[in-house]
Order: sequence, then C-alpha cells, then structure tokens
Amino acid sequence: MKRTSFVWSLFLILALTLLAGCSSSSGSNPALSADNINLIFVVSPDLAYQTPGDVNSDTANLSNQGLHRSLLMATYLKTHLLGTNNVTGIYTLAPMTHLQTANNYPDMAAIGFIQQFALLNQVTVQGTTANSYPINTAYALGDVPGGVIEPSPYIPDAQGLAFNDASNNNITLVTRIINANQPGFYVFSAPWETISALLTNIKTTRGYNLNLPDTYMGTNFVYVISITPQGFASLAAFDSKLNPPATYPVLPPPPIVSASCTQQDYFSYTLIDGVNGVKVPTGANTNQTVYLIRHAEAHPTDSFEDGNFVGAGQWRALSLPNFLPYALRGQPSPTVVYSIDPAQSFTLAADFSVSYVRPSLTVLPYAIANNLPYYLVAGFYIGEATDPGVAEATSNFLFTNLAGVNLSNQTVLLAWEHEHYPPLITYLLQSYGVTVPPTAFPWPQTDYDTIWTVKLDAQGNLTVNNALCEGIDSASLPKTAPKF
Repeated sequence: MKRTSFVWSLFLILALTLLAGCSSSSGSNPALSADNINLIFVVSPDLAYQTPGDVNSDTANLSNQGLHRSLLMATYLKTHLLGTNNVTGIYTLAPMTHLQTANNYPDMAAIGFIQQFALLNQVTVQGTTANSYPINTAYALGDVPGGVIEPSPYIPDAQGLAFNDASNNNITLVTRIINANQPGFYVFSAPWETISALLTNIKTTRGYNLNLPDTYMGTNFVYVISITPQGFASLAAFDSKLNPPATYPVLPPPPIVSASCTQQDYFSYTLIDGVNGVKVPTGANTNQTVYLIRHAEAHPTDSFEDGNFVGAGQWRALSLPNFLPYALRGQPSPTVVYSIDPAQSFTLAADFSVSYVRPSLTVLPYAIANNLPYYLVAGFYIGEATDPGVAEATSNFLFTNLAGVNLSNQTVLLAWEHEHYPPLITYLLQSYGVTVPPTAFPWPQTDYDTIWTVKLDAQGNLTVNNALCEGIDSASLPKTAPKF
C-alpha cells in the first residue's frame, strides 16, 4: 500500500511538472482554450537558424520552400491551435532591426512567415468585416536602427518586436498583454534568437515554472505559453510536422482571371535634355527602369483600413511571379525590389493603430520566387500623399543619387501606396522643368492592377507612362485567401 502511494505520488509530481513545463504534441492537437491567455510563438527562419532550405543564403529572404512552409503553417495554426477562434493580436519582427549579409538585407522572413495566417482570420473595421488581420511591427523607443527615420509619434498600440531586445521593449509588450488579462490568442513571429530570449525573459520576469527549450528544434515547432484565469502558466511545444516542397507554391482553384489594361486613361511623357526647356536635374540616375505597382487588394469598402491587404489580395500577391513576366511585354525584368518599411505605422482611431505592411508583403512573393535582393525604404516617413516634402524625398531616393542611394543601371520593382504616385511623378516631371497640373495623373481607388513605368536613359533623359498592367482581374478574386 505504501509502495502504491509512493508510485502514485511520483506520477502526480511528474504530471504536474509536465503541465507547468514544456510538453510536446503533434498535428492532432485539440484547439487551445479560448478561456486562457495564449501566447503563441512562431519561429521564423533566418540565416543563423533555419530548417535547411527555408532561407536563400544570397538574399537572406525566404526561399520557395520557406514561403511554402509559411502557407502550410498558417493552416496548421488556424486549424490545430485556434480551431474556430479568431486571433487576438499578431506581432512580428521589425525587419530593419535584423539586417543580414554584407548587403544589409532586412529580415522580411518573419513578417512573410505569418502573413498567410493573418489572412485566415477576420477583422471588423468601420462596420466592414474582411478576411484580414493587422500585423503589428512598429518600432518602440530605443529600437530604431541607425539610418531609419524615428517615428513621430511612436505608436505603442502597433508595436512589434526588435531582434535584439536591448531596451526590453519585447518583454514590456508581452507583460502589457498579460497584465491586460484579456483571454485570447496572441501570435508572435520572429527568429529563434528573438523568440528564445523572449521566452526566457517571460519566465524570469513573471516567475513562471516553465521548462524552456534549450536547443533550436526547427521552423516546424511552435511554442505556446497558456495562462489560465487563475494565473497558472504552462508551456507546450507543438510540432507541425510540415514537409513543404522546394518549389514555388501552386495556387489552388479557381484559376486567376486575366484583365486588360483599361483602368486608367493612357498617358506618356518623354523629356529630353535641351528640348523644349527640359534640363536633366543634378544627380539624376542613368540607365534605370522603375516599375511602380500598387499594393494588393485591401479595401472591400472605402472605410475599411487595417494596414494589411485582404484575402483577395493574397491571390494577387502569390500570382505576381507568374503574371509579371508577361505583363512587362518583353521589357527588362526587375533586378531589385524596393518597398516601404512595414514598421511605419499610424493611428486610425483612439483604440486602433496599425502598421502599414501591405505594400511590402504584396511584392514579397515576387522577390522570393526570383531570388532578388529586397530592400526597404526606411530613411524618411511616407506621411501624407499631399505633402510635397514626401514627393521630393521619394523622388530623390528613387531617381537621383542625392539621398545616398544610387539605383543607376538597375531595374527596380517598387511597391508603394498608390495615392503617393501622382504627386511623385508630378514632382519628378517638374524637376526636369516641365509644368504639370496636380491632377494630371489620377489613380482610381479600385485599380490594383496598373503599372507605371519610369525610365532614365544613359544621359538621364526621362520617359514615363502607364501602358502596362499586371493583368489580374480584381473583381474575380475570391474574398478568402487561398488554402494550402
């Protein structure tokens, strides 16, 4: 009898240790409890820690395999961990806080790794519910890297994660979530270095009895700290057991419907130095082509805004590598990709702030599929489209060497905010000495397809037109993101 009691006591101790520590589960897990505060940590790949083949060593970006894993991981998270529940918050690495290789490529893998999951959830804004969810990646005070414009003001409600939490902002963010005592599902996507340090800080600052993972297990593993209403915390490790192919993802049905380039009235300008008063401006780039595209579908109604694009937009973003080669009609293919730093954020209402992630995520699949260098424009704030200073800063960055960047001899694919394009091109033309009415280049709110092309020849002479389009019909795109 005493021996039986002793064995049973050992069993209870072991069981309690597992509950309070780290357990491991596979793809048949039940959903997490919506009554708990669930802190879900998704480990994105980087050059130092990755499942072999998930990151392209040349660009430090996701590979086709890594992108494919992110699509499968989204389904796993939604199906096996959240069940029928909606996510409560998504937080990811500010890409410019983790520059990799000698070329200082920003870490777009973390935000790219969680985008599909965001689109499998829903958010309601101004009475409109859409298949989308905001991704928080804003800088906190002390985390802004050198060369990046400091937010003014900082947007704490859109705060993301910093790679090295030197100012303790990551743990402050998690502490704020725990102290708010709002049950739900809070998802964090970052490299192992950041996740591991954050798990340790949570255990230390909160005094939780957690058996933390001491080694890197790969990008298939998801770690969850669940905190009950009574304040009891447990850590579980979930193995998604994903095995993605190394090829670019193939979209499921229905097939994408093509569209003709008819959404804008055609315009074309050719400005040659010395002709009709034209003068090539000082510092103008040479032998450069820039394709200006808009972010993917994002506004099911005029009042809807969450910083991200919606489910329909994922069909466009993932289709771009297949459509753009034909859309360019034999013109040079991009050699480099640029977009807005997704950590730039803004407040929409007293209780709703967002990071502006959708332009950078629209063009991410194209960069991945073509193994292209991908950079973020982070040295100035994009601000209001009507601000002439923004148009000047953007023009100087893209089309001259005055901002410390020289994109001569490059073919650039640029994803941006469409309302900024008309004042940008107006400023560019005016810098050549041409008078252009402010309303000369309208971009319709419903047009996600048109491509504007800017070319500078060997002497800096300028050509601008809107003859091209991606060729994807917005109206036919499904409202929900493709499932993988």
